[in-house]
Amino acid sequence: MSVTDEKPALDAILQKVLEVMPFQLSTDIGVEEARRQFSAIPRPPVHPEVQVEEREVPGPAGPIPVRVYRPPTADGATLPVVVFIHGGGWALGDLDSYDGAARMHAVGADAVVVSVDYRLAPEHPYPAAVDDVWAATQWVAAHAAELGVDADRMAVAGDSAGGNLSAVVALLARDAGAPALRFQLLWYPATTWDTSLPSFTENAEAPILGLDAVQGFSLWYAGHVDLSDPPATLVPARAADLSGLAPAYIAVAGHDPLRDDGIRYAEMLAAAGVPVQLHNAETLVHGYIGYAGVVPAATESFERAVAALREALHG
Repeated sequence: MSVTDEKPALDAILQKVLEVMPFQLSTDIGVEEARRQFSAIPRPPVHPEVQVEEREVPGPAGPIPVRVYRPPTADGATLPVVVFIHGGGWALGDLDSYDGAARMHAVGADAVVVSVDYRLAPEHPYPAAVDDVWAATQWVAAHAAELGVDADRMAVAGDSAGGNLSAVVALLARDAGAPALRFQLLWYPATTWDTSLPSFTENAEAPILGLDAVQGFSLWYAGHVDLSDPPATLVPARAADLSGLAPAYIAVAGHDPLRDDGIRYAEMLAAAGVPVQLHNAETLVHGYIGYAGVVPAATESFERAVAALREALHG
């Protein structure tokens, strides 16, 4: 799993897209401007055939907005369910900015998707996001009949900060004994918080996400936590025991500071006996699912991962 010095170049089509629509995550501009820029990214509508329902579920600090997505196959069928946890450095993103991603997961996995609008840092630092996504996951399992889903075929999926939170939910579900997750799909997750891994230096100035932003978002979310001995609900790789977790698919990108973080977590899960699939999209960047349907390499990598999710839920 080591990376050679001759890393493949950035995908040529992605490079052209980034030249036309440049975007760089940053905390230097302040949280409100960062959120505005993140929300302003062009996101073409996808899968209008998916049925959408706005809901609220009880949370530890008040109602948590969720959005339920039903693929066309949901007509009268009891489908699996995926709890989707969006990214954005625990500080950006919402149901609207990840609407397309949720729709693509619903269609690709042939599952009902419940997207969770958890509280954001820095106003609501760790563990607010954890508390919200865990409460929402438990609610979905408890209300499966009401939602018309199969609680025995349940997965969690998320990207970046949402990948971190998805890994945390998988740990919490194992430790609580329920819900029994079938799968965890982690898109370029933050799991080790170990910036000494080579990719953090190699990709410190990468498109979309650089090292400065990684550190800035981490401070917004968990600057108050002693990282010399962090809890596993912040740093999943620090869990005392990783055995017995739901099977995982970890997707990383070659031009991403977090690449080796995801690779390391995959190695740790495998060593603990957890079935894990790892895919490194060598020519892509952090956040590449946002380019699925536009950049063929991103589309292929997205479809590969969602096919694994679908197989886990329907196989």
